[in-house]
Amino acid sequence: MIPEHKIQEVLDRVDLVNLVSRYVELKKAGREFKGRCPFHQEKTPSFYVIPEKRFYFCHGCRASGDAVSFVQRYLGKTFIDAIRDLAREVGVDLEAAQDPGARERQQLKEATDLAAEHFRALLWEDEGRLAREYLQGRGISDDTARAFGLGWAPSAWTSLADKFTKAGMIEWGLLAGLVSRRQKGEGYYDFFRGRLIVPIRAPEGRPIAFGARLVEAQEGPKYLNSRESRLYNKSETLFGMDQARDEIRRRKAAVLVEGYFDCIALHQEGVKHTVALCSTALTPGHLKVLTRAEARELYLLLDGDQAGLNAVERLAGPLLAAGAAAKVALLPEGDDPDVFIRREGSAGLERLLTEARPLTTHVFSTVLPQGKDASFEEKMAALERLKPVSAQLPVGLVRSAFFAALSAWSGLPAPELESSLRAKAPPPPPAAPQARPGSGGPARGPGAPPTRPAPPVKPPDALESLYVAAILREPRLLSRDVFRVHDDLSHAGLRMVLAHATSGHGVEDALFEAHDTLKRAVEAAMRQLASQQGSALEHYFLQLCRSIKLRRIKQQLDYIGRVTSQTAGAMDLSEETKQLFVQRMELLALEKRVKEETPSSPMGTKSPMQPV
Repeated sequence: MIPEHKIQEVLDRVDLVNLVSRYVELKKAGREFKGRCPFHQEKTPSFYVIPEKRFYFCHGCRASGDAVSFVQRYLGKTFIDAIRDLAREVGVDLEAAQDPGARERQQLKEATDLAAEHFRALLWEDEGRLAREYLQGRGISDDTARAFGLGWAPSAWTSLADKFTKAGMIEWGLLAGLVSRRQKGEGYYDFFRGRLIVPIRAPEGRPIAFGARLVEAQEGPKYLNSRESRLYNKSETLFGMDQARDEIRRRKAAVLVEGYFDCIALHQEGVKHTVALCSTALTPGHLKVLTRAEARELYLLLDGDQAGLNAVERLAGPLLAAGAAAKVALLPEGDDPDVFIRREGSAGLERLLTEARPLTTHVFSTVLPQGKDASFEEKMAALERLKPVSAQLPVGLVRSAFFAALSAWSGLPAPELESSLRAKAPPPPPAAPQARPGSGGPARGPGAPPTRPAPPVKPPDALESLYVAAILREPRLLSRDVFRVHDDLSHAGLRMVLAHATSGHGVEDALFEAHDTLKRAVEAAMRQLASQQGSALEHYFLQLCRSIKLRRIKQQLDYIGRVTSQTAGAMDLSEETKQLFVQRMELLALEKRVKEETPSSPMGTKSPMQPV
């Protein structure tokens, strides 16, 4: 992805008049330049270039846009190629502007994609029989296995390594930790062998890492996981989020489990707002992912043994520190979520969630069951267990509320509790090198001179976000845009997303690399369009095209109105002013055609200017 601020720099540097003049004979007309449109046959010039706005438009065929769209349309270039050509011409170094890790990220993505498809295919071939039997034994259906992209890594030492070598990607596989060099001699061997493969996906659905469960009888840990990379940060990744986020948004709640197969089993039984940790710790990064998915409540559903109870205490600190509304659903002793859901079904689990207790109530009743009636020794032991929790609470309302609640439970004074549990606050982590948006790692190595951070990414316009979201939902809609609204999109980031999505990369890949600000806007627009299907979505899309085009015409009319507002009288019109009045008439005619040729919002439906 080319940084948005660099796209804007290219547009700012390009002399649009000079660019267009190479292909069109232009004559000055006041503040603008006029000529015959290069995009349709015409005898009377109706094509205008406005240097002040770095914009062109034709009143005849309705072509409009900036320097990039002109190169795209006239020379048949893609958006990316047009940007690169113009950047070379005006001296903007796009390679230097991009994150030095971008190439590494791309290699990791391609290596992970190849491995995911390799593992997935093998699961359904003869050599995947053992893995399929294991899944059947755990009650996992074929449909569920396919939905989660499960796969099989055979015991052969070089199955994946050979695949990478044949594709010329062996170094990329090494970079991703999917293959290793032989310690003796030449060659490589597979990291995952004799294991059921569980792809770990980004919320957009792209595989970024793997978990692997030992199946064939051989030495080694029960589970192996991919190492962290520029693509995969386990402290910011929740397993199953790609499958769960729509249901989380609908229910405004998420169920948190610790195991991959717990998560998969709950999804299979219809509890689709379930996610799992990819590590033993719950981090602010995980809570941020849940917040982005609009989870307002979090249910901890952990194993019904001592390890599960200990896990609740371990997770309590970050949850309370974040002020999260968390509850604990207690499983019967000896059960894990996988076993419970198979025995009791979704109705049993929903009952368990309904009976869930607030996190503080659970923690206090676990460490000090007798409450105020507990002995002195029991209270002191409970306070010792609570020290790791209280140490994570920031000074302020959250910390005060915690000690007030603990005081009410234990009968001990809140000030003395806080004093006895006061622990030295951990030092703040050292400032990390600034990373470019979406890079997954530092932009420069240690000791490198500091770089000026990129300008913040502005949120895109709401209507433009809806326009792009509709095309991401139904790519065929792009051909229905007779007014080429995509050339009028004012947000360079949206144009970049649209270019990626319509050039064979797919929706997931287009959003995978987008800046968070842009991603949130497009995802919100896609949720807003969720109720629109088939012909209703197409009708709404045409209304969007109409609204955006009419808004652009209004902006041009307002510009002409401001420039001509000082005209003294009809006898005093300059040639420039006369041209502006002609343009005004043409714009009004275009406005009329747009209104006639596109549907307005019918009775009983929402306009694109309103929420769906």
